[in-house]
Amino acid sequence: MNTDGLNLPQPFVPPGQHQLPPLPYLYNALEPVISARTMKIHHDRHHKAYVDGLNKTELQLVEARRSNNFEHIRGLERNLAFNGSGHILHSIFWTVMAPGGTARPYGQTEYQIIRYFGSVSAFYNQFSNATNEVEGSGWGVLAWVPSFGHLEVFTAENHQKLTDWGCIPVLVCDVWEHAYYLDYENRRPDYIKAWWGLVNWDDVERRLNLAMQAYVPLTLHTMSGFSEETTGPALM
Repeated sequence: MNTDGLNLPQPFVPPGQHQLPPLPYLYNALEPVISARTMKIHHDRHHKAYVDGLNKTELQLVEARRSNNFEHIRGLERNLAFNGSGHILHSIFWTVMAPGGTARPYGQTEYQIIRYFGSVSAFYNQFSNATNEVEGSGWGVLAWVPSFGHLEVFTAENHQKLTDWGCIPVLVCDVWEHAYYLDYENRRPDYIKAWWGLVNWDDVERRLNLAMQAYVPLTLHTMSGFSEETTGPALM
């Protein structure tokens, strides 16, 4: 298994200091699947709005703690979840795509997909159908669930609803209309079908190997239930 980038602590981000990550490619790099115009609006306006909203909310919470005034705590916590989730999922979204995609699942990703879903095609079908059926705006998400020791497909309404606590996204597909409407209008299934050709399985593999190091125990015995049988072999 390639261990590059593993076991690195996540840098501490002070309140209100989140940054919009740059795209790892040019705006037009994902054409014809996603146009340069869509990418520019999506990244520079929509994603930036979530980063700005997250920073603003965190600073408002700093002030609430300082003044011990929690009159608006319900709205602040809602904004924190919405904007923070939007920032995280969009950041993952940019990296799990690449010009021309990268082949198909391999290594630990392929092993875990087949182990839980039965086959790669069965996973594709479940992910595509689930993502297409997201009500309104939201996401299709493939996530590692440390508490259960397996991958799972989830959908999210908006950014933050309908998930399992502790799950770690490794592949996400944005189906808010701003992600595809300029290119596909209301043809979401066509967008999802074309999107598979952009998936960067190298990054999915990296994210899964990182996620599999996390533990969210459901008992007092932290390591209980986590073994080679749970996590699969260490693939070289």
